[in-house]
Amino acid sequence: MYKALNFFKPNKIQFISIRRFSTANVKPVFDKILIANRGEIACRVMRTAKKMGIKTVAIYSEPDANSNHVKLADEAVCVGPAASRESYLNIPVILKAIKDTGAQAVHPGYGFLSENPAFVEALEANGIVFIGPGSFSMKAMGDKIESKKLAQKAGVNIIPGFIGEVTDENHVLQIAREIGYPVMIKASAGGGGKGMRVAWNDEEAKTGYRLSKEEAKNSFGDDRMLIEKFVDEPRHIEIQVIADGQGTTLYFNERECSIQRRNQKVIEEAPSPFLNPETRRAMGQQAVQLANAVNYKSAGTVEMLVDSKRNFYFLEMNTRLQVEHPITELITNQDLVELMIRIAAGQKLNLSQNDIGIDGWAIESRVYAEDPYRNFLPSIGRLTRYREPDVENGLVRIDGGVGEGSEISMYYDPLICKLATKGATREEAIERMKRALDNYVISGVRSNVSFLRSVMDNKTFISGKLTTKFIPEQYPKGFKGYDLNNNQVDNLISSAATIHALRLIRDSTISGQLKSFEQSKQQTFVINFGEHKKTVTITIGNDNNNNNEANIKFETKNEINNLNLNQIQWSINSPIFKANNGQTNLDIQVISINANNYILQYCGTQFEVIVDTPLQSQLRKYIPETKKTDSANSLLSPMPGSIISINVKVGDKVHMGQELCVIEAMKMQNVLRAERDAIIKSVRTTVGSIVQVDAVIIEFEALEN
Repeated sequence: MYKALNFFKPNKIQFISIRRFSTANVKPVFDKILIANRGEIACRVMRTAKKMGIKTVAIYSEPDANSNHVKLADEAVCVGPAASRESYLNIPVILKAIKDTGAQAVHPGYGFLSENPAFVEALEANGIVFIGPGSFSMKAMGDKIESKKLAQKAGVNIIPGFIGEVTDENHVLQIAREIGYPVMIKASAGGGGKGMRVAWNDEEAKTGYRLSKEEAKNSFGDDRMLIEKFVDEPRHIEIQVIADGQGTTLYFNERECSIQRRNQKVIEEAPSPFLNPETRRAMGQQAVQLANAVNYKSAGTVEMLVDSKRNFYFLEMNTRLQVEHPITELITNQDLVELMIRIAAGQKLNLSQNDIGIDGWAIESRVYAEDPYRNFLPSIGRLTRYREPDVENGLVRIDGGVGEGSEISMYYDPLICKLATKGATREEAIERMKRALDNYVISGVRSNVSFLRSVMDNKTFISGKLTTKFIPEQYPKGFKGYDLNNNQVDNLISSAATIHALRLIRDSTISGQLKSFEQSKQQTFVINFGEHKKTVTITIGNDNNNNNEANIKFETKNEINNLNLNQIQWSINSPIFKANNGQTNLDIQVISINANNYILQYCGTQFEVIVDTPLQSQLRKYIPETKKTDSANSLLSPMPGSIISINVKVGDKVHMGQELCVIEAMKMQNVLRAERDAIIKSVRTTVGSIVQVDAVIIEFEALEN
């Protein structure tokens, strides 16, 4: 079934175009294309298609019926239930949707069928154009084992390792010992960090092989594995290439993608702060050599590892549009999706390598529905409040596929949006990203905005000295939130006092109150948050009765300090309190208000702030503390997901570190282990069950001794 829709969401993506194509014998572009994907990338492709005057067809699974990509399309076709293999990976059903709607071409986005040669061959057999490379190129580069062989023949540097398929755990151990630990075990097919593990010893090699093989089979339908030397202290830098299949292959410079969690990129930037022009040119030339060696056509990305001496090694080639392509578009002023569509229509690219420059600096933050305080485990739920930051005339770019009321489900990738900022310099792009993150309102699910915001102020990140170990090295005990300095503490206290005072002033305007409820514009508060406790006297407004200014006096034993806020913008229903302290702009999100208890989000992190009168502060010590529930004898689910395996039974004795069960969410498998020696008292779930976050999976009892 399909339905026609007239909904069109205004385009928040802006391009300054210098693209050029040959006008001789130009074939017309398409009347209608189908986007074989969902979420933000489907919306992204549709926006360019609409700009080009091309009608679009969306496909969707049953849970996605009300998704933004469905609303944005001219037509939409349901292709099956939630499971990807029955919907977004269901080639026969998608082919029927193409025929029923009369689409002339298909853009695959990334993921799902974007690198599936069988899908490309099926389209070719039915006379439908695939907006991407041919099946030959896809097969050649989609197999990591064969691609390494081809890269070596094409004169591209490769990582030392075993060029072939590993067959079982014993084979893995044999090769790992020959190469020497650490090693990277990864799927021959696919990408996106799935089916990939680093092993530092035999035990990790065996576990990594088993889990990676299962993930690869579930995600790509291909569980062949390879193993190679893990390059220590590496940077992950990739080269964007475009080929028209008619003799022109160009590289569109690089993207630095070193900040990753679970081998998935989180923050990218272009250009890299590490490359010099000579290395950039050498990497670009090798990327072009590889593309030409497989007769490549369309957009593709050659990923490389770069060591501390700027030696670089081929990692893989992604034969599709990359997730992080927006930052390349921002620094080259090119629309890569439009290039792909025009090349697929047979148009020849009329650009030379000299036309591809670097205009400024761009940074992308991937905003995920995940909990950085729980090792970035996914979060599901409905976006109860959602407001994107201002685009600032194209200097802030938002590639999203959700809106207020959208559902983040456990079935698909938890990406909310890709937030990109551009500046004349790296420093300017970072500052713009800070402001954009501070103004990004997301409620209903947990997000990684707090972590992203923390990185923007991280000294190592600011220095540009990045490796793929950035997260474990900079956050060795896990992410604990933003660590405010003294000035930032005063900013937060001043903002909380101002918000509370403004509320009291507003309340005093309600008619019919007793005299004792009238509020003065000068108030004294005792403010508590965390380990901080300060007494402040705040005066709101000026002689002109203007409430957009505030003076805050901090009283300590030794001195009184003053802080002035001006340009105050806040009303009772506004999610963001804005002000200027004379040196910097403050953007503080008001998450919740409960009497004089506030949850405020500052620098991405949420803080509980209590604003008391002096008397309330004195009486607070008599309020009993709420005791926390003891979960020491239970294994709780750290995320919503599906139980893949349970490896213990009631009565078993388990030791610390032993694998208890495996839970899958967002197509990633996670092992849950015992935190101490114990006896299994009860198993509260079964294989195949869906569990919610903090659900009890297993109960323990202590060993007798």
